[in-house]
Amino acid sequence: MSISHRQTASGRPLRVAPAWVGAASPAESDGHLLPVRDAIWIWSVRRYARLALWALPASAVLYGWLTLGVQGPPGPLVVGLLAGWLAVIAVIALAGLLAGSRTRRCALAGLLVTLAGGTMLVPLAGLPEDAVVASAPLVAGHVTDLFAAAVVISAAGLLLLGWAVFRSKLVNPADGVLLMLAALAMGAGTTTAQPVPTVGALLLLAAGMGLAWTGGRLVPRS
Repeated sequence: MSISHRQTASGRPLRVAPAWVGAASPAESDGHLLPVRDAIWIWSVRRYARLALWALPASAVLYGWLTLGVQGPPGPLVVGLLAGWLAVIAVIALAGLLAGSRTRRCALAGLLVTLAGGTMLVPLAGLPEDAVVASAPLVAGHVTDLFAAAVVISAAGLLLLGWAVFRSKLVNPADGVLLMLAALAMGAGTTTAQPVPTVGALLLLAAGMGLAWTGGRLVPRS
């Protein structure tokens, strides 16, 4: 198997095996489309995952809009659901890009924990408190506590993903630090006042921009 050496965003050489990741070799990339063989689909999936990372800074912008209390025509509910949807796309893409790194187990755990927290947040944010109490064994007044717990669970998942990024040695470790700081600020945002939630959104924006920019260098382009 031929091995090519490329440099990652962290400055370390990245060993890429074209037969495994499906990268096009010079003999094959003559302007024609490659057939689906030699795990070409893995390379294609990682290419789409790189593009999906740009959903993270977009989600951070919408989340920052909510923390500032800006009232727009769509409404806070629509903005919040859109921010959560983009965040789900981004964390799935991030976990997919880290699937071949040494921190893949931590990235998978972070993805599952984040999805668990997001699943709890959707009905709590979209339904009135009376409907939540009527459909679940909850006492009136504890819905706020459950919402705070869902936010903390989601923040814990982002914290695990940030640690996976920091230890992966594939991208800039500073992006992992920013992602962990954003997770801490967002988790504390349920019990603290401004400007902690907005600072968390800004940290998430910085981490998302860094990951989306450097993530494009993980896999060679066709």
